[in-house]
Amino acid sequence: MPTSVYFNNYGSSQEQLLIENLIVESIKIYGYDVFYLPRRAKEKDNIYGEDPSGYYNNNYMIEMYIKNVDGFEGDGDFLSKFNIEIRDRVTFTVTRRSFNDEVGVTEGMVRPLEGDLIYFPLNRKVFQVKFVEHEAIFYQLGALQTFDLVCELFEYSGETLDTGIPEIDAIQASYSPALTSFSLLTEDFNYYYITDEDGYKLVNESYDLEDIDSTTDNYELEVEGDGFIDFSEVDPFSEGNI
Repeated sequence: MPTSVYFNNYGSSQEQLLIENLIVESIKIYGYDVFYLPRRAKEKDNIYGEDPSGYYNNNYMIEMYIKNVDGFEGDGDFLSKFNIEIRDRVTFTVTRRSFNDEVGVTEGMVRPLEGDLIYFPLNRKVFQVKFVEHEAIFYQLGALQTFDLVCELFEYSGETLDTGIPEIDAIQASYSPALTSFSLLTEDFNYYYITDEDGYKLVNESYDLEDIDSTTDNYELEVEGDGFIDFSEVDPFSEGNI
């Protein structure tokens, strides 16, 4: 038997707008101001659909609500076989209207994307969006009003950070091993490398891996490999056909 035609619980746009207004107002009262940093693609791999060398060059302040009332979730702080790891996880809630007004219209985005960053000024930590849940509040009055952003503590891996927020940009200056972090910048904002007359980038001639890491065994491996591979050839695997 069909539902009653005298009651419209899920198709009234005015009631949907009312509940959306209440959620927006609630987050403005109980939420926090955070900075949303969309990820840019620099050299996207069309086969794997990923870009390991992404960059961030803009920020948007937006209000979000933290759903974790008892502190950060995730694995927390623990000692692994490599080092002490901090795996804090947090879930931010943002309304669709606020995201569209503050970020979506300018960036041409219909929803938050995995890989984007959120800077939380309260504890000065940067979180990366790992998953976006769009049905956290399941069709309240027949509409979806919010996004839930499941985020983990950001692990820097060579991205370019030029967001305009000193606390975030300092991460690249402190941890980046990329040559672009130490190269010159032209007036056209292009990277300029000092090269020799043959066009090769200059490197420190006195660079020696053993001087940096005394535990390396490169010399031993080279001596052992000389027994079956001749590294004096241009291509030791070509069997003379260079």
